Amino acid sequence: AEYMGLFSLAGKMSHRKFSAPRHGSKGFLPKKRAKRHRGRVKAFPKDDKSKPVHLTAFMGYKAGMTHIVREVDRPGSKSNKKEVVEAVTIIETPPMVVVGCVGYIETPNGMRALKTVWAEHLSEECRRRFYKNWYRSKKKAFTKASQKWTDDAGKKEIEKDFAKIKKYCKVIRAVCHTQTKLLKKRQKKAHIVEIQVNGGSVSKKVDWIRSMMEKQVPIGNFAQDENIDIIGVTKGRGFKGVTSRWHCKKLPRKTHKGLRKVACIGAWHPSRVQFTVARAGQKGYHHRTEINKKIYRIGQGIHTKEGKVVKNNAATEYDPTDKSITPLGGSLTTERLTMTLSCLKDFVLDPRREYSLSESHCWRATRGNRWRRSTLSLSTRRASSVTDASRPSKRRKTLWVL
Repeated sequence: AEYMGLFSLAGKMSHRKFSAPRHGSKGFLPKKRAKRHRGRVKAFPKDDKSKPVHLTAFMGYKAGMTHIVREVDRPGSKSNKKEVVEAVTIIETPPMVVVGCVGYIETPNGMRALKTVWAEHLSEECRRRFYKNWYRSKKKAFTKASQKWTDDAGKKEIEKDFAKIKKYCKVIRAVCHTQTKLLKKRQKKAHIVEIQVNGGSVSKKVDWIRSMMEKQVPIGNFAQDENIDIIGVTKGRGFKGVTSRWHCKKLPRKTHKGLRKVACIGAWHPSRVQFTVARAGQKGYHHRTEINKKIYRIGQGIHTKEGKVVKNNAATEYDPTDKSITPLGGSLTTERLTMTLSCLKDFVLDPRREYSLSESHCWRATRGNRWRRSTLSLSTRRASSVTDASRPSKRRKTLWVL
């Protein structure tokens, strides 16, 4: 009986890590500024050879946010069969252009690039990426590489490189660049990224990339109601103190020399500050991957069809009103959205008009509601609800840090 009493008493006891857990996660250390503004895919989805050849990621530009009204399909929930209002992010995704093929072999130290084959013609916006100052340069980038496609010796070398990639390589990636000229942006440099190609055999992947050289690839590898990951860099917020950076509790009002501080940064010994203690420093502009962003719709922007301008891209089955997803007065960073648009649930990192990588899931979601079809009742706000005071200004902001 005495033993049982001790056991029950111990079962009720807690620990400080449960009653007063630490502020902030250590999993994101070091909290420093990202090396590059473009998001980097650190783990591509697992290859399934039974599927057709396809790209596993795509690059888009955040246009802004709006909201939708949709009907919830979740049996057992109190909100089932009811309409809910949800915030969504609009991402503009112009077609990307394939300009190269890279083959990777497996080594004891990881993957290593074996051969890289470039296309014959690279556009000016792509070649601008290789120069710091374009108008002062000689503009000679990739002139020798393009000459290989014209003479016989160069053609033999290209065929030899493709044969080596098919024979030895295990992972095939396509070198793609965005088309900034299609966007209403000030920047003329394209953004170049390596995207892994999955599905089919290695030979089929190489043949697919070769057939798509210098051609535009639309965002066809993603579909409605699919969950994707968004990779990018968060909005920079500069040097911040511990209260803003780690969300530590403020000290009492009468505290000497300030109250937005950590009261004790450690014991006498060990005579150094441990890495677990919250300190002031950089907040924001961190490389992050956000998972489980559901695609509510993939549609076209304002485009021409049979000589007529089509602006109706925000109508739904339940709300057939002829309207555009572009707000009245234009989007904050552009007059109107003209490229292919992706409507994602919830907030997406990056400031407006910053680009982010979208990739297929590296693992399958296990919760059933992740794969239910979404029924939109109303997309974007009605025209009558937008007043002159709520219209965004047409002032263009330079948000790029490259």
